[in-house]
Amino acid sequence: MATETTKSIFWQGARDGAPFILVMIPFSTLFGVVATEAGLNVYETVAFSFLVIAGAAQFTAVELMRNDAPTIIVLISALAVNLRMAMYSASLVPYLGKAKVWQRALAAYFTVDQTYACSIIKFDERRDWTVGQRLTYFFGVAAPICPPWYFFTGVGAMIGTAIPDGLALDFAIPITFLALIGPMMRTRAHVAAGFVSVTAALVFAFLPFNLGLLVAGVLGMMTGAQVELIDSRRADRSSS
Repeated sequence: MATETTKSIFWQGARDGAPFILVMIPFSTLFGVVATEAGLNVYETVAFSFLVIAGAAQFTAVELMRNDAPTIIVLISALAVNLRMAMYSASLVPYLGKAKVWQRALAAYFTVDQTYACSIIKFDERRDWTVGQRLTYFFGVAAPICPPWYFFTGVGAMIGTAIPDGLALDFAIPITFLALIGPMMRTRAHVAAGFVSVTAALVFAFLPFNLGLLVAGVLGMMTGAQVELIDSRRADRSSS
């Protein structure tokens, strides 16, 4: 019975993650194309996806490489974009923190926007789940998402510039993030952070090397944290 339950939870995660395949295929294919245009060969491009497995940071890095940005700017920008992973990890600790070290390490590797978004919503709904059940669901979500990312990165790298510009594969990038962010705008802090980051990205778009995105990210996180602190204090005063 336990095995059936584990299988059921795994497939539930796989079903929740499956819709992202529709954007993951063009998203990863586009990355393969962009990476080869930036000067990476097929093996380097695929290795990049295996080692980093962070789409937004990878796109940021190769775009800066294409623009001949200094290496330090490439590294700082990619790390800044990936700072959200630290926040993802922190919010998953109450649910997965008691797992074994190797399980946490594997979960950390597969923590991407899609696995986090699906898992944090499900974990909040199913607080009765054990750590093992949560991990099973988490890896179930990752199953239909991560392998296509690796495979189609290689496909994009091999076909390279053969893809016509009119195909416009880059539509997958905004659609992916809109699909992830929309359901998570559940608090004033989330909405405030989103509004400030979008506004700041537009205001500071003139900065070189896409540094406006770094400024926008920092301002958005500061705003979200401040609004959450204000709301928390109001809740404390109301309960006292």
